[in-house]
Amino acid sequence: MENTKKYQRGYFMPPVNSTSWVNKEYIDKAPIWCSVDLRDGNQSLVIPMSLEEKVEFFNLLVEVGFKEIEVGFPAASETEYIFLRKLIDENLIPDDVTIQVLTQAREHIVEKTFMALEGCKNAIVHVYNSTSKAQREQVFKKSKEEILEIAVNGAKMLNKYAKETKGNFRFEYSPESFTGTEIDYALEVCNAVLDEFKPTKDNKVIINLPVTVSMSLPHVYANQIEYMSNNLKYRENVIISLHPHNDRGCAVADSELGLLAGADRIEGTLFGNGERTGNVDIVTLALNMYTHGIEPNLNFKDLPHIVSVYEKVTRMHVYERSPYAGKLVFAAFSGSHQDAIAKGMKMRKELNKEIWDVPYLPIDPQDLGREYESDVIRINSQSGKGGIGYILETHYGLDLPPKMREVVGYKVKSVSDHAHKELSKEEVYEVFYDTYVNLCKPYKLVDYHYFRKDVVKVILTMEINGEIKDITGSGNGRLAAVSSALNDYGIKHQIITYKEHALESGSTSQAVAYVCVSVNDQIYWGAGIDEDIMAASIIGLISALNRSQE
Repeated sequence: MENTKKYQRGYFMPPVNSTSWVNKEYIDKAPIWCSVDLRDGNQSLVIPMSLEEKVEFFNLLVEVGFKEIEVGFPAASETEYIFLRKLIDENLIPDDVTIQVLTQAREHIVEKTFMALEGCKNAIVHVYNSTSKAQREQVFKKSKEEILEIAVNGAKMLNKYAKETKGNFRFEYSPESFTGTEIDYALEVCNAVLDEFKPTKDNKVIINLPVTVSMSLPHVYANQIEYMSNNLKYRENVIISLHPHNDRGCAVADSELGLLAGADRIEGTLFGNGERTGNVDIVTLALNMYTHGIEPNLNFKDLPHIVSVYEKVTRMHVYERSPYAGKLVFAAFSGSHQDAIAKGMKMRKELNKEIWDVPYLPIDPQDLGREYESDVIRINSQSGKGGIGYILETHYGLDLPPKMREVVGYKVKSVSDHAHKELSKEEVYEVFYDTYVNLCKPYKLVDYHYFRKDVVKVILTMEINGEIKDITGSGNGRLAAVSSALNDYGIKHQIITYKEHALESGSTSQAVAYVCVSVNDQIYWGAGIDEDIMAASIIGLISALNRSQE
């Protein structure tokens, strides 16, 4: 990079150390959440939402549990105005939900905003003006005193029009571009605004300290927030709100450290949609708290549905690796990951564990409406025996011996590699079945009969290379007698491993037998599935021997 010298740090540290937040380990309660999807999120869309889409999204936000929802900038466009009136006139706002609207500190805009709010049961009117050094000097060409006067006049206008308008109104003020504002000056402006609002216990005021543009490491923002929290007037009657943008990819960290530093409220969007690189992602923030055992007071139990509605109305796409919500965030393709997850899930079931501590899964996918089978263990050429074994056991009841899992794993991975694609659970089973189960060429079991005196004797009726043969043998057990008969006939082998189990409960259940044989010092696996466990065992042995002939 050749032009580093043209950049400088544009943020301002507090005049005193503000680092008490460093000693806090975690966020111990959920903040007040305010969704700004319908305003900040909507204005960043290539195709803004239609009226019907806005109503659908508003209903989704209510369903999720937001109690404060910014619905737009009603003085900015006719669509925004009509949407707000529709919510009010058609009584679409639940009694426990407060809507929020944005306005500049300009009288004709404030006046139209309150006209749009006429009769609203509960509303937050959010007034702002930019206070940053860059904006003062380059955009407005005004002094600090003139910018402060704009903020104070904005507060006066809100007081005036609120008294003249039917409805219940609370106030919010933002020193826009807070992160590029000298902190002592930002404090001066906010305190002057608070002197106009005169907040009380029953009528608190929101002071929003936005990361309009992200300029610093998150700990700097936390220092700024703590300094403001410690020095704002009427602090017990002030709600400190954060509105982080994601220019440096730090919006979540800014929010979390800002909450540790004394903030009470977060403005953000679902999945981080917003101007430039976006707003803070409330889904990530809330579920981060959830994984620490903190109730987030938002309902993401059906996250796939939320994603579906969001993608439909915004025409945006939730990235596959987006935290918690992405289609692949729980997917384990790596063999070692799959093995650890499979073992963790098995132990959790066996011990009936209450605490969630499954390796590689910081949250239980089922808590979000996701499924283990389709979302967690995914099979491709990078997968391992653990994941493939998990698929076969979970979906098909096949508890393969450890060594067979390894062999089957390599076979399934090879198929995926050559096909250059992910395999579904059905395809995994098909590979296993076609390769190892009930194989009948060149050897096929036609019938069998056992006799027992001192030892077990067997008569096997076999089809060998297309010819029917009766062969006999004896041994200490049934499978040993079958093995003896085959060896005596000339099909030389040694049984190395044998395992059997029922596939499902009930009198008509099928059984499966897994057999490993050594032929000419080479190892071969086979499996037999039949309603008769003994038939399954013989077929499993014959399948292994058929594998040796390939």
